Amino acid sequence: MAGDPQYGRRDFLKDSVVSVAKAAREFAIHKDAPREQPAAPLRMDWLRPPGAADEATFLERCTRCGDCIKVCPPGAIVSDLSNGTPVIFANQVACELCEDFPCIAACATDALLPVADSLDVRMGMATVSHRVCTAGQGCHACVSKCPVEALSMDFHALRLVVEQARCVGCGMCEQICKTVNDRIAVKVIPSRNLSAGSISY
Repeated sequence: MAGDPQYGRRDFLKDSVVSVAKAAREFAIHKDAPREQPAAPLRMDWLRPPGAADEATFLERCTRCGDCIKVCPPGAIVSDLSNGTPVIFANQVACELCEDFPCIAACATDALLPVADSLDVRMGMATVSHRVCTAGQGCHACVSKCPVEALSMDFHALRLVVEQARCVGCGMCEQICKTVNDRIAVKVIPSRNLSAGSISY
């Protein structure tokens, strides 16, 4: 255990290997499973697709055509049942930051704006509840799966660290955390809430 004075870096790394192997197995099982749109939103803190303009501008420009939804390779983008706009529920299917961003290319109204690369995306910010995070017991599955390397382990404090300058809010950490743990310790705060100054979790 992390509280055991004999529990050191070697033990942590050993536990981490087991955790990553479990995460990889679970991820492989669920990755190719058919994507089903939920009957109703399971949470309110949905994300907009990559490249989304600020919320007010997005709502003015989005025609609810569904083109970005149709071309999303992982099926992460779904229609918000309340108004038909495209949203992502990261705890179900995260954005995979596709190299060519087909969702942005499919948008003809500039509701989704071009981005230079993955690091230019700003969908939200990952936050960690250290109270429920199991990083101190060897889990760092989210670290190994982060596509922009925004997550790391503080081995001195035995806790997960988010590098805010690199985090793009894709939600992969949240999806992985849900896959390997009973409680989700990493959640993404949507950009529209960040602008309001809310980054607590």
